Amino acid sequence: MRRFLAGMTAMVLAGSLAACGSSDDASGTDGVDAVKVGVIPIIDVAPIYLGQKQGFFKSRNIELTLESGQGGAAIVPGVVSGQFQFGFSNLTSLMIAQTKNVPIKAVAAGVASTGQDGADFGGVVVKADSPIKTAADLAGKKISVNTLKNIGDTVVRESVRKKGGDPKDIAFVEMPFPNMPAALAEGQIDAAWVVEPQLSTIKAAGGRVVASTFVDAAPNLTVAAYFASTKLVQEDADLVKRFTEAINESLTYADAHPDEVREVLGSYTKIDEKLRASLILPKWPVEINEASVQKLAELGNTDGIFTGSPDLAELLP
Repeated sequence: MRRFLAGMTAMVLAGSLAACGSSDDASGTDGVDAVKVGVIPIIDVAPIYLGQKQGFFKSRNIELTLESGQGGAAIVPGVVSGQFQFGFSNLTSLMIAQTKNVPIKAVAAGVASTGQDGADFGGVVVKADSPIKTAADLAGKKISVNTLKNIGDTVVRESVRKKGGDPKDIAFVEMPFPNMPAALAEGQIDAAWVVEPQLSTIKAAGGRVVASTFVDAAPNLTVAAYFASTKLVQEDADLVKRFTEAINESLTYADAHPDEVREVLGSYTKIDEKLRASLILPKWPVEINEASVQKLAELGNTDGIFTGSPDLAELLP
């Protein structure tokens, strides 16, 4: 979910020319495909770790390796070059990449909003004594987001609009999610757009949620997806089908077993047991909510973060 580096398209093309990691390279002599997936060490990807643990990929002849990346800047070029066969990214980042002619396609849902105002896994938070009471009060304020000109600032602006405020004068400040609780406490920012676990960390210190931005953006918003290169989709449809089936089983399992989600978080994040118990978990439906992605595309166009209009018919499964 981080900034796409300048010149990312050039990196992708260079990786494509290197032609590393084709589907033939991934297949073993025993009929098992060695598959690497680029993920981000956040709550959102808990299902794929659970699916690996439960054997959902192994049962489909996939030997799964999960590699943590800092965000889309590393994962998208890695998928296109063949370093990863699949990756995880928020949908705004995927739409930005597509409008830059990066050859990618979503293959499965990733994570979704709970759809519940005040009880979602992300939103805008302020200190207990802040004069900010509603999203309308965020107009003209300094708000942190993890990446500029991406999903964070577009959904924040929509929350402000919906409450009758003017979002054009918001001063967005880019910083990593883990730095936001301290920045808010020290008054470096007026508000923070955060997701779990920082959301629970700030609330535990007395902070207040003033906007559930994913909920404001669209009902049951699909926030992120798993994706592949269009080359892999075209050349190894069987692998993509088996991977998608395994992901879908993993998503369904995670949605039905929240206690196991909280437990597996301890295997790939540094979230302690006490904090894991208090987290608001997202939803993991198997279907991408296309209407909600269309809304994200509209918001991105309104806020000028795309170089062209995303083609959702080409991007979505």
